[in-house]
Amino acid sequence: MVSINVKDGEPFEKALRRFKKKWEKAGILRDVKARSYYLKPSELKKIAKTKKRKRRVF
Repeated sequence: MVSINVKDGEPFEKALRRFKKKWEKAGILRDVKARSYYLKPSELKKIAKTKKRKRRVF
């Protein structure tokens, strides 16, 4: 669970920005997207293989 303490006199936008930054670092959105539908293990391996190929530098 991600939480922040809002300081006295701190604008809402600034607190929201800090929350979003923590939220992204925790990887919550990525986890939600990954669990939104089921992927077979073979499909996961295929995706991982293509990502690895894209990262490789010649």
